[in-house]
Amino acid sequence: MGSTEQSSIGSELWSVFDFARRYRLTAREQNRLLMLFGPVASAAELLSNARRNHSI
Repeated sequence: MGSTEQSSIGSELWSVFDFARRYRLTAREQNRLLMLFGPVASAAELLSNARRNHSI
């Protein structure tokens, strides 16, 4: 994958709601991301700032 492809993937804008649903985040974590970024953020920002509960 070239550097232009990598940068475009990280800069792709996502709905925080869709991101939270796709990665099965809690409502609390979704709200935290909404407070940080608003309703839309880049994929790179969301991936680097999301916290997941690892207990299954």
